[in-house]
Amino acid sequence: MTRIRIAFWALLVGLPALWLAAETSPRAQPYAQGQFAYANLTGILAMGVMAVALVLALRSTAVEPRLGGLDKSYRLHKWLGVLALVAIIAHWLVISYPAWFVSIGVIAPRVANSPRPITPEWLPSLSGVRGPARTIGDWCFWIGVALIALAPVKRVPYRWFLRTHRWLAIIFLLLVFHSVVLLRASYWSHAVGWVIATLMAGGAAAALYIFVRRVGRTRQAVGEVEGLTHYRDGSILGVEVCLKDRWPGHTPGQFAFVDFEDGEGPHPFTISSSWKDNGALTFLIKGLGDYTRALPSALTRGMLVTVEGPYGGFTFAGSHTRQIWISGGIGIAPFISRLQDLEKQPYGKTVDFFHATVAGDVEELQRLRGLAERAHVTLHLWDPTVNGRLTGPILRAAVPEWRESDVWFCGPVEFGNDMRLDLFRAGLPASAFHQELFHLR
Repeated sequence: MTRIRIAFWALLVGLPALWLAAETSPRAQPYAQGQFAYANLTGILAMGVMAVALVLALRSTAVEPRLGGLDKSYRLHKWLGVLALVAIIAHWLVISYPAWFVSIGVIAPRVANSPRPITPEWLPSLSGVRGPARTIGDWCFWIGVALIALAPVKRVPYRWFLRTHRWLAIIFLLLVFHSVVLLRASYWSHAVGWVIATLMAGGAAAALYIFVRRVGRTRQAVGEVEGLTHYRDGSILGVEVCLKDRWPGHTPGQFAFVDFEDGEGPHPFTISSSWKDNGALTFLIKGLGDYTRALPSALTRGMLVTVEGPYGGFTFAGSHTRQIWISGGIGIAPFISRLQDLEKQPYGKTVDFFHATVAGDVEELQRLRGLAERAHVTLHLWDPTVNGRLTGPILRAAVPEWRESDVWFCGPVEFGNDMRLDLFRAGLPASAFHQELFHLR
């Protein structure tokens, strides 16, 4: 989480700081005379964070590890989307509502002969297109706010979420034109101009790439569904895929985007099998929404599937010789993959694996016990209906050496957050707790 927090605050603080360094208007002037400067500030912030959010949407393997994995990258993407929404609304308010503020006495009226910004000699005059640029900005405001606000709404079907996100790429390209025409001319000779120009250029390239649906194309492999396993609780489906194209291999704990060619679009699922270099992948899919609940009846053997990846930084790396694994429900998927890997090639670390699950499928639990034993991992099965919720104090009492351990968690977000906060307060370093955060919205 630390890396994405640093990136977020660098944008939130850095862009206004660069604007302030380039702003030459008197600091103490009334709001009405500084309206143009404040409009530029909110516009610069909105365009900067939107540009970075678009670059993150490319799922670049060059950017992913620097932010701690694609799940962290998408978390930052979501934060930037919220910040962009706030900045866009602030930009509109600064431009559209000063007259109302003047009428109630909040701000002083504009001075009629206030000086206008001077255009540098080297910059061509854009006065002829200022009107269209403003009109485009007005339309993009309403459409952009609606699309960004709808993105996290779970009632909007996932396939529509993907399509509307592509429309945002076009909105950004139109806003680049709006920004280039209307940004204060003097800014282009300062650092804020160079930075925002670079960000908008990168965001525009990313927007075009997204719009033509090229994201992840070089990391895709086509295969077919080879086997389906319906687990006894009825909510988990095991999908065995045989890839026909080249696959680079994956590290246990990573995930892939899977498209069953049914018009829904790719969904992220953790790979629950170790890599054997034979094209075989297994995904454990829990019915958490309308789409995943319908998959058991929709999928059949022989169906075509496209797999994109692998992605993610949940790879069980760490400097300590002891590890603690914690999973809840379908969060067991990355640990199954790791257990299979350790079964073939133990790595000498002491591992305690806590899996919170309702003890319903005795046969599956026996398989898990056998797999953990062969991988030389100490398994702690925890039934919350019998023992209550697994908490930090219980974990620390069961593993006295918890301070010298790397902790890997995958499961319900609230469960993970509670466990993380407890261990942090008790003295576990922040860098030792690894939590999968993947949510597309």
